[in-house]
Amino acid sequence: MVFSDQNLARRLERAESRSNASFVEARAKLHPESGAQWLEVAGTYAMFDGPDSPITQTFGLGLFEAVGEAELVKLEQFFAERGAPVYHEVSPMADSALLALLPIRGYVPFEYTSVLYLPLEQAALATSPALNPRVHTRVVPPAQADLWAQTLAQGWSTEMDNAEAFMRDFGRINAHSAGYSAYLAELDGTPIAAGGMFVHDGVALLAGASTVPHGRRQGGQQALLHARLRDAAAQGCTLALMGALPGSQSQSNAEKQGFRIAYTRIKWQLQPRA
Repeated sequence: MVFSDQNLARRLERAESRSNASFVEARAKLHPESGAQWLEVAGTYAMFDGPDSPITQTFGLGLFEAVGEAELVKLEQFFAERGAPVYHEVSPMADSALLALLPIRGYVPFEYTSVLYLPLEQAALATSPALNPRVHTRVVPPAQADLWAQTLAQGWSTEMDNAEAFMRDFGRINAHSAGYSAYLAELDGTPIAAGGMFVHDGVALLAGASTVPHGRRQGGQQALLHARLRDAAAQGCTLALMGALPGSQSQSNAEKQGFRIAYTRIKWQLQPRA
């Protein structure tokens, strides 16, 4: 049994932290003018990927080491020097003193994320339904990063305004991130779905999944999930990780595949001072 405790939280949070650090490093290498950078403060990973990037925030705050005012000041200065807002994504397994300290310093909570995990010895049961024989998956080489990024962007284009251009850029960077594998699902040879996987310390982070509008309900996402879990297990991973909005269809789909909720994170934002 894998229990939802602080040890599990540390493994999951570090895998996600390392994935985002790898992304920031890839951005800095491909676009040095972006100023992309990250640093570690008391076990917390702080990422800067541009003022408007969803990656620009911290992960693991108060989970690996105690965090007081001095550590928060250092983190806040990191973002302030780059003209970025200050966001912390905090696990309930973190030091409980943060619950009192963050509001005192002017933070307000504004977003939840369900963190889900699957012990991979259960993956065979979770992915047993028959797959569409017309759908095949493959890992995309860096030379085809644009194809993967375009498929990813098309899938997100109906989910939010102005998403396609952002996700195309996001996909290109991810496809060049160390440790990240970009997967395509193709229906009769035509790309219909994209997804990614990042592996760290026996944890496989599954992210970036989308399906193009004309390819939906063809089994593309099911095939991608099966392929990534299979490959993760082959690489020696013992856990798979996903994040989702609480109560969302993404969470429901993950739970149908055997994922369990480890905990719900709260995202905090530092309010501008008068």
